[in-house]
Amino acid sequence: MSHVVQSLLTPHPDTWVSRFAPLVYTGGAVLDLACGNGRHTKLFLESEHPVIAVDRSLTAMDSLKKRKGLELIEADIEAGPWPLTGRTFDAIVVVNYLHRPLLPTLSQSLNPGGVLIYRTFAVGNEKYGKPSNPDFLLKPNELLEAFSGLEVIAFESGDTGTAVIQRICAVKRVSEEPLPLPV
Repeated sequence: MSHVVQSLLTPHPDTWVSRFAPLVYTGGAVLDLACGNGRHTKLFLESEHPVIAVDRSLTAMDSLKKRKGLELIEADIEAGPWPLTGRTFDAIVVVNYLHRPLLPTLSQSLNPGGVLIYRTFAVGNEKYGKPSNPDFLLKPNELLEAFSGLEVIAFESGDTGTAVIQRICAVKRVSEEPLPLPV
């Protein structure tokens, strides 16, 4: 099994998500987009955040289905309409998923003070296997450009030794006051 496939199946939250999760308002609603096996859903539920978990298949979420504060939405957001029109969130988490037409919707779906935590594969990942299709690989600085209307807390891009990735944590500003950094 490749390192990338192993990382997709891990039950542990991504370190990038764990690092910036404390920036989410206490009790703030979290959207876990392309939630997969629910590792980030579980992280936020355990911190007493209500979570809306969306994926085209929720089969891997069976163990979490009865958790208090969880709303599951099964939807193919690439083939159908955005299932959350008119809803906003205090945090949006996206890991290992890219559907470019949705990026502006994500910015618009953040409440003021809302946190975007996004990590996915970038050009160059072809050398590690899948994904290798350019449609699913970020171009250089693409996350920075896509979320230029948000305040960037952190951005990283590069080769981890098992994948080529980009990751961003950004916040929709409420005021001009500086935000606290996580430790």
